[in-house]
Amino acid sequence: MKTTKISFFILSLMLLLVSGLSGWVGNAAAASDSGKTYIIGTDITFAPFEYQDENGDYVGIDMDLLDAIAKDQNFKYQIKALGFNAAVQALEANQVDGVIAGMSITDERKAKFDFSEPYYDSGVVMGISANNDTIKSYEDLRGKKVAVKTGTEGYSFAESIASKYGFTIVPFDDSSQMYDDVKTGNSAACFEDEPVLRFGVKQNNGLKVVTDKEDGASYGFAVSKDKNQELLEMFNAGLVNIKANGEYERIIAEYVGENAQVANQGRWELIQKSLPALFKGLGNTLIYTIVSLFFAFIIGLIFGFMKVGQNKFLRGVATVFVDIFRGIPLIVLAFFIYFGIPQAMGFTMPLFLAAILTLSLNAGAYVTEIIRGGIQSIDRGQMEAARSLGLPYRKAMIKIVIPQAVRVMIPSFINQMVITLKDTSILSVIGLVELTQSGKIVIARTFSSFDIWLTVAVMYLIVIITLTKVADYLEVKVRRG
Repeated sequence: MKTTKISFFILSLMLLLVSGLSGWVGNAAAASDSGKTYIIGTDITFAPFEYQDENGDYVGIDMDLLDAIAKDQNFKYQIKALGFNAAVQALEANQVDGVIAGMSITDERKAKFDFSEPYYDSGVVMGISANNDTIKSYEDLRGKKVAVKTGTEGYSFAESIASKYGFTIVPFDDSSQMYDDVKTGNSAACFEDEPVLRFGVKQNNGLKVVTDKEDGASYGFAVSKDKNQELLEMFNAGLVNIKANGEYERIIAEYVGENAQVANQGRWELIQKSLPALFKGLGNTLIYTIVSLFFAFIIGLIFGFMKVGQNKFLRGVATVFVDIFRGIPLIVLAFFIYFGIPQAMGFTMPLFLAAILTLSLNAGAYVTEIIRGGIQSIDRGQMEAARSLGLPYRKAMIKIVIPQAVRVMIPSFINQMVITLKDTSILSVIGLVELTQSGKIVIARTFSSFDIWLTVAVMYLIVIITLTKVADYLEVKVRRG
């Protein structure tokens, strides 16, 4: 019976692993049967250039241009939606073959990447709250705060004029956070690429544009320096062809033309249409939590028993393990595993594997201490009494100490389970599409921060309370034997 249960548990884990692996890349692919399949990194919160529609498909100017060029040049690709900063780091670490994410062609970036011919001429404009009538030019920003998105041309432009006009820069990771900061009055204005901000204004993001477009760099498709040159050549050739046959103009007009689609959804309708994407993100959150805790428990068992053992060397190894992985912030560990190690060792690491490694090692360090603390909380006299009755150390530990220690450990295990579930949200920085990242993606399209974040918070709350109640019930059952 025990063997059957263990087999069923292992089979379930394998199914979860397969499900997760199938979801770590996007679903867009060109219809071609020949050649290599290129992995293309992109942003997910940069409408109208790349965002996710209501059906969960990645759409936008960049996505449609790439698709048209791939069909024209007959190459295959897969989209890896990471976020702008993560996509650029992934390209540096050779985790992706190319990046298309509204990336401005600058001299600094040319030192690291090779760019295609420019495919869109952009520029920066200033946006303020739609209800603000006091700011009409850069001179009105003196003594105020200005929101900008890190790594963008808007950030560089703000830096270049901040001292001249006397304002302070407040950096954010994505456009929706920047817009919310302006709408709530924390920042007086924001600088954003002209087509992006005008698209947001058209979708009722609560802002308005008050300056003319500043001259700025053009957008280009990027590959790593001296790598994937065949992909770059195909992109350039395809771009020329789709401009010649009118496909390029059609795509641009679809998103930023006069007849571009305008969002007009009520609050309840918006939440209803967002729920499938949020539930999918919730499913990924649970998968990553369960799989990581499974491996964290194995790691914790190994190092926990090493820490309470009699071998000084093994105790030292376990102590070093705990010190390292408990001492490194989770976000730094995620960056190191997903970007640092592959770049140094010259291989590609799947996102699913990087996420599981990060969560398992982090949680494993804490589980190690939970097991050590639980075992050492049992009175030493119990072990001495068992040994005096003739029981060997191992048998005394299994029969006398561990059953009592498990009862002590259960509340800490429940706490660690909740912490690991919430920690999955931190891994959105490396492109993991779990519940929090799913919320960001929906907000990037709808600009409805309050409704979506409230929905996400309620989903987290329901899941955590449910898991806690189940764990409490199991704890009572164990205590009663």
